[in-house]
Amino acid sequence: MNRRFEGLAGRAVMAAFCLAVIVPFAGIVLAALNPPGTVVGGISWPEHPTLASFGRAWSDAGFGQLLRNSTVVAAGVVPLALVCASLAGYAFALMEFRGRKVLFAFLMLGLALPYEAAVVPLYYDLRSLGLTDTPLALILALVGLFMPFGAFWMREQFLALPKEMTEAAAVDGAGSWTVLWKVLLPCARPALITLGLLYFLWAWNQFLLALILIQNPAGRTAPAGLGFFVGAHNIDVPLLSAATLIVIAPVVAVYLFFQRHFIAGMLAGAVKG
Repeated sequence: MNRRFEGLAGRAVMAAFCLAVIVPFAGIVLAALNPPGTVVGGISWPEHPTLASFGRAWSDAGFGQLLRNSTVVAAGVVPLALVCASLAGYAFALMEFRGRKVLFAFLMLGLALPYEAAVVPLYYDLRSLGLTDTPLALILALVGLFMPFGAFWMREQFLALPKEMTEAAAVDGAGSWTVLWKVLLPCARPALITLGLLYFLWAWNQFLLALILIQNPAGRTAPAGLGFFVGAHNIDVPLLSAATLIVIAPVVAVYLFFQRHFIAGMLAGAVKG
């Protein structure tokens, strides 16, 4: 009886969480199918569904350029951050050096301290280097922002692997680079893909740093452009809904494409943890 009640309670909680996600998203989709300027009242199928709001949002906001800018930033952040996280994770997991634990604890402070506190000095540092209003400024800032979590994530993955693997490779004459690239990383591939997807999601959705570091309208990313678009059309619900769907569409597409790898990586981390 208790197990049956627990099972029903678990399903009810999951159903509530699913509804909390699906219902607002369905409301955004249905609102976007209305013509621009339509007064939307509640969640209902539009009388005259149309894609006109998408076309107008695309042209008025210039989402073609905004999405290209976001793609450049994400394409720069993800591989660079993955390389840095893999190297840091390997160093903290398997290499012996003085101050390793202290340095790792210091790095983990980045998970607790709000990055908003460093935005102003970061802006002046990048401006002194002549990097503001360039994608490189945002790429470097995001790589640094993602390092604490990435180092922690990869360190835990490497520690969970059997030590016999690295010891056997060392006996065969493999150096540190060979052990990392040909032994550890292939075994941690699901976790690496999961981390890459998280990096892509965080880089694509970053708003504050993109707003401050890239103030040139031609260099804005999609979330920053959406913020300015909302300010200019704050009462046109169909137009804003269409613009929101345009911005999140690449994230949804990438997640659906790598969904199996993402879930495998999360489950592997949960089991090993």
